[in-house]
Amino acid sequence: MSRSFEPRNSFMGSHGQYQLLPFRFHRLDKQTELLVNECGEYLFAPTGTVETITRRKLTVEEELYATLKAKHFIYDEYSSPLLDILASKYRTKYEFVYGSTKLHIFVVTLRCDHSCHYCQVSRQTVNKGEFDMSPEVATAAVDMMLDSPAKYITLELQGGEPLLALDVIKNVVSIAKPKAQQREKELEIVITSNLAFLSDDVLEYCKTERIKLSTSLDGPEFIHNANRPRPGNDSYRLAIEGIKRARRALGSNRVAALMTTTQLSLQHPIEIIDEYVRQSFHTIFLRPISPYGFAVKSSHKTGYEMDAFLQFYKTGLNHIIELNRKGYNLVEIYTSILLQKILTPAGTGYVDLQSPSGAGLNVLVYNYDGGVYATDESRMLAEMHDETFRLGNVLTDSRSQIFTNAPFVGLLEGACNQSLAGCSDCAFQPYCGSDPVYHHATQGDVFGHRATSGFCRRNMVVLEHLFSLLRNGDPDTLDILWGWATDRNLAEVRAGLPQ
Repeated sequence: MSRSFEPRNSFMGSHGQYQLLPFRFHRLDKQTELLVNECGEYLFAPTGTVETITRRKLTVEEELYATLKAKHFIYDEYSSPLLDILASKYRTKYEFVYGSTKLHIFVVTLRCDHSCHYCQVSRQTVNKGEFDMSPEVATAAVDMMLDSPAKYITLELQGGEPLLALDVIKNVVSIAKPKAQQREKELEIVITSNLAFLSDDVLEYCKTERIKLSTSLDGPEFIHNANRPRPGNDSYRLAIEGIKRARRALGSNRVAALMTTTQLSLQHPIEIIDEYVRQSFHTIFLRPISPYGFAVKSSHKTGYEMDAFLQFYKTGLNHIIELNRKGYNLVEIYTSILLQKILTPAGTGYVDLQSPSGAGLNVLVYNYDGGVYATDESRMLAEMHDETFRLGNVLTDSRSQIFTNAPFVGLLEGACNQSLAGCSDCAFQPYCGSDPVYHHATQGDVFGHRATSGFCRRNMVVLEHLFSLLRNGDPDTLDILWGWATDRNLAEVRAGLPQ
């Protein structure tokens, strides 16, 4: 009878022989293998290197031996201090799990004046005040937010269009700020608005309360108005005027913009990026459309295959790099998040690229009616009568209850890509996430099928492209990419990204 596994001593190195540390590999092309260890340190090597290493054909005299040892791919009897360094790097990479939930999204109203084709929620007309957050819900939501062990908390106020419920915003802020101070927590507040209702009084209020503004800018006028229609067909004009006024009142660094890629956007990556330059932005996030909520119903207008988006992304990234070469500092945010994970020991606060998943652990969403969701995408699913990730209600449940109930435990089952089929042996695992909400929405369970996953396809292609640039890029390109990974000013931008 044959054994299923070799005996233990078959895997033990003899005296004077190196042993393997955990690593994964990926063949970039016929000539090149990419080796990646548990902390995300990487090495480009000729094809066949992995076989040479694993068959113990490497000799201590070879330069590759010292490189692999220094980068924690192998160890020998003299490696003890190096393993301590590896452990430290590993702790640093997963530091984001400490402190618990940092981003708290309050949906203060469902009312909105826009009819965006890619809208992911069921918006309500501007006069339906019954879809505003009540004072009772606001108080309970603030208390749950501040029950988080996190010292640094971001409170994001969104809708709908939150400025249609300014009284709710003021109520939430008036409750949250003194209570945060009492608990010795630092609170950053952001309003996510289309800026159509940005009055001087609102700007004065934001200035007084030190509130940041985030808005949508999908590109030049013909794209923005097509993507984000409203009565009067003037959403672009109002957004641009609002951005300029907000900058004058609050400062340029307190006004941010995000874009969403639709079918129309795919045809115009250069024009979209140039619009961000024209409006003096220095960050842009090339985001694909999200397959959630009511956006699915309008997919015939906005949807597309992931490969079409990836071509849009590559074209856009090349243009952004060229702009940087010419002296204009513009950062593609998703790229910078991945580069930070590739080139530095740091992890990320961006929920979609966390493992364990940041859903619930790093972000919570409080709906206008008190419902608590693991992510904003979870709330969008609930709008389509899928309440899989509804964790409870602020009026009836405590923080401890929402983190011990069946929906959250079910979410955790698919939260770690280290143990997911198709991820556990992928070289890109240290840089990627699990995104169980996305896979539930698109494939029917929190685990997902990586071979047909749009999430996996996007990150595989983007990471392959970035590693190709890191391997073959000229010195100017490498300087630009390293700058994106290590710029401390970008850390605040990454941390405050809406999920």
